[in-house]
Amino acid sequence: MTNNILIENQYKRTSLFEKENVNYLVRILKRFNTVPKVNNINIITSTTEPSIFKIVPNKAIIIGSSFLNKPILALVYLRYGIEWQLWYKALNNEKKDAVLCDIAALEVIRIFYNLLPKDDKEKLEDLDYLLINLIKNDTYLNTESSVKNEELQSFHGLKNSNTEFKDSWKSIVNNLAKPTEYLLMSGGDLRLNIDEIHLLNKYGCRPFPRPDAFTFASSTATSVSNFAFDKTDKVRSILIRNSLKNGFKNSTIEFSELLKNNLRKTFKLSDECEIIFSPSGTDSSLQIAAITQIISDKEITHILVASDETGSGVAAALKGCHFENTTALNYPIKKDTKIEGFRDVDLIKIPFRDQDGVLKSSKQLDNEVFDAVARTRNLDRHIVLHAMDQSKLGYQSPSDELIKKLNTLENLSIQIIVDGSQLRLDPKDIQNYLNKGYIVTITGSKFFTGPPYCGALILPKNVNKLIHSAKNTLPKGLNQYYNRSDWPTSLYCSNELSDGYNYGSYMRWNSAVVEMDRYYKTPILYRNMGIEMFCNFVDDSIKEATFLQPIYGDETKTKSYSSKEFGIRNIRTIFPFFIFQDNKVLTVDKVKKLYTLLNSDLSDQFEGSSLEIIRLAAQKCHIGQAVNVKYTTEIESAILRISLGARVISESWVNRDISLFFRNIELQMSQITITIKKIELILTTPELLD
Repeated sequence: MTNNILIENQYKRTSLFEKENVNYLVRILKRFNTVPKVNNINIITSTTEPSIFKIVPNKAIIIGSSFLNKPILALVYLRYGIEWQLWYKALNNEKKDAVLCDIAALEVIRIFYNLLPKDDKEKLEDLDYLLINLIKNDTYLNTESSVKNEELQSFHGLKNSNTEFKDSWKSIVNNLAKPTEYLLMSGGDLRLNIDEIHLLNKYGCRPFPRPDAFTFASSTATSVSNFAFDKTDKVRSILIRNSLKNGFKNSTIEFSELLKNNLRKTFKLSDECEIIFSPSGTDSSLQIAAITQIISDKEITHILVASDETGSGVAAALKGCHFENTTALNYPIKKDTKIEGFRDVDLIKIPFRDQDGVLKSSKQLDNEVFDAVARTRNLDRHIVLHAMDQSKLGYQSPSDELIKKLNTLENLSIQIIVDGSQLRLDPKDIQNYLNKGYIVTITGSKFFTGPPYCGALILPKNVNKLIHSAKNTLPKGLNQYYNRSDWPTSLYCSNELSDGYNYGSYMRWNSAVVEMDRYYKTPILYRNMGIEMFCNFVDDSIKEATFLQPIYGDETKTKSYSSKEFGIRNIRTIFPFFIFQDNKVLTVDKVKKLYTLLNSDLSDQFEGSSLEIIRLAAQKCHIGQAVNVKYTTEIESAILRISLGARVISESWVNRDISLFFRNIELQMSQITITIKKIELILTTPELLD
């Protein structure tokens, strides 16, 4: 057909491309970036058959020109066609099993539709098209739905000679017939759900790339990068193919073990160190509570250092209580109630700040920790000391000297846990902790900017041996939280956990591992110079802004365990600050509102202003969310945070050119300047915060 043209090779000045429609079309094309990349599949538009939608198996998708006048409709249909081709390729072009492609593609497109913004869904409400009708009628396809099957078959023209839905397909469809962006927000809890207007979750980010936002929110959570999303989307395609060929269970276990081995390789860990995945850092705390219970018959006391700067649900998790109203496996539960099978424990909290909001000195914190340990030892209880490295505001405690002092105490039953959830650590730091017998908790979603909710425990050799020798099983209530596949397959204690798989957790970890890999591929000289260059600039920028006040000072120089080498933990990479308006510190509510405004397009609030102001207002700036901190004894306030994330370095090295690397660092420094200018713009427009 001579009038068939590759979609990206045409541009006609129709009404669709008029000024008022261009931004809308650009937004749709950005979302098209989340569609899988399938090799050797051409997308062709037909002008001679404007209403055609045809799938040519393993070759092309032909879409009529009339679809392109309705960009959202075209996006939905193309998403369906590409997903169909992906499954067809995974079947190795088995025409007789094409019914699987119909079923899987429809399931994916239904989820894809639900993740569209509300405004886009409204544009489809009155349209009468097969796919849209199937979605709106919430039709679930199976091999018995003969009429619907035949309608979908008309897209590709293959007759489904095999109408049997194989048992082996069920798990594959249930777990993998989902868009990658949906997988990245599943298997956590309700905080990962996105709103239908801005498509942002509770942390101000989304499960697909958001390149239009400046992002310095690694102390909290970050939208997945284009690079990591594409790599993870490719992994989904590989898993579909492997599952169809080798079986779902084998392929999934192999994938989980591959992720753990990649983590070991990244941090140069011994094979004797075991890794246990968890949906979040708080879930890791629950795992610690369970592990402690099965390896110690003594009464247990958890000593939680930095209780005011760790996850909000950590204290509840350590006491064996539900910390949200739903679990990562989507079970409804009641927050703060006891999880079945957990013993009663004591919990001693040691916050970084006193009751007046004043940061305690390192010596004061060490004394409090020592006193708590000594008192608990005298009660003949097993102590679980939760050390912090680093907190959400960038602090560490207790000191190495205090730990050495504890080691001199006789008859001390203690296990030290290092909260490394921010993962602002180098491989040598993690190795050092493990060599001392400490359990380390990490996440891939803070410094390394993987999607929120990917946690893990790293167990040292000695603890691993204790768990393997334990004859007790994990508390029964953990069936609602974890699958057996999340834990090492060799452990007896996890035998009674459920048999499912948390693909959301796996996919988020895959994205995080991808980010780790490209971060460490940046030569160490340039990496460390880039870190110092960027962090020094952020520090100076905050101190120069008269309406910002940093809450850190010389006390933040971090400890080093007898090494003079540069390390990520030896430099401040989280920069928290108070915000002032008319020389008065903002209230908690106003700080939270400013955070939301900063992460939004405010251009409609500045109509009639200069182009420079409108562009500044439009720029979305995502930084670390508000943390409540007292400004003085009487004044409650909150701080926001600008943080270094691994992507500042790795995305600057993308060209593998030294001069361009430092130029790219400077470009991100200029984004810091714009972010601070937007804070000022909001502050000088008082009605925005009222």
